Amino acid sequence: MIVHACHCRWCQRETGTTHALNAQYEAERVVHTAAEPEIVDTPSASGKGQKIARCPICKVAVWSNYAGSGPAARFVRVGTMDDPNVCPPDVHIFTASKQAWVTIPPGAKAFAEFYKDLPAVWSAEALERRRNMRAKAGLAP
Repeated sequence: MIVHACHCRWCQRETGTTHALNAQYEAERVVHTAAEPEIVDTPSASGKGQKIARCPICKVAVWSNYAGSGPAARFVRVGTMDDPNVCPPDVHIFTASKQAWVTIPPGAKAFAEFYKDLPAVWSAEALERRRNMRAKAGLAP
């Protein structure tokens, strides 16, 4: 539905690099090609925590669930996908805490914190998918 490049300090700490690159999908669209991941409850800046799914063999983070959408959405680590080139970032978030030497490309959508105006960032198709996902999960639109 959307790909976030998150530059918050929590993502920097959790990934050990400048940002996390997460592609948000409906949970039922995420297919595991090997063993089921281990779910690790992890604290988050919101205080609500997140569940990080890690490969049971190599322990790499594969995807996360955040409190706002619970198990309905999976935020897949783009680097773990078969072809990560198909998921460049749609938006850069929490750029207020990005590393000073990271340059956001000219014209890229970027926000100092998180954005509130979804239609300004998400495509019409992605918004419809999001509405359907949230309705199926019994979540507010």
